[in-house]
Amino acid sequence: MTGKIHIREAGVADAHVITTLGITTFTETFAADNKKEDMDKYLREEMSLECLAAELADKSNTFYLAFYDGAEAGFAKVRATKISPQLAGQNALEIERLYVLQQHHGHKIGAALMGQCLQHAGELGCSTAWLGVWEHNRKAIAFYQRWGFEPFGSHIFRLGDDEQTDMLMKKALG
Repeated sequence: MTGKIHIREAGVADAHVITTLGITTFTETFAADNKKEDMDKYLREEMSLECLAAELADKSNTFYLAFYDGAEAGFAKVRATKISPQLAGQNALEIERLYVLQQHHGHKIGAALMGQCLQHAGELGCSTAWLGVWEHNRKAIAFYQRWGFEPFGSHIFRLGDDEQTDMLMKKALG
């Protein structure tokens, strides 16, 4: 039997939940393939309660919290203020984060979050949705390809002191 998925927009009051989900999911996904020092630095600088509370308070960001049978299961963050130079002139929305706890993989939480992000992009009248994904994260790349995202470039993602390459992917909307 499948559980019930519920998604709602998150606010500043959800900073603790987003922080816990962010740290846990990022660690589950990337710790085995990266140095502890780089992981620790990134989490300290980018996933702190203060940092995420500020991101939640910034009106240019929208966060969605996903619940599975009432329990926090993942989240997504979108923003329309940062556009990759390769998409200059387009009305584009970035899906900056889409994270699901490992225990909920296979429960269609990622699909529900992606659907919500694309619906949000449509409501804003965006013509393109785009994202960056670590070039070695084959599972995520395959997920995005199933949703119709195609590679269009790359950029550097700094994980601690390690410069890594993110594949940029986009999807035409409408």
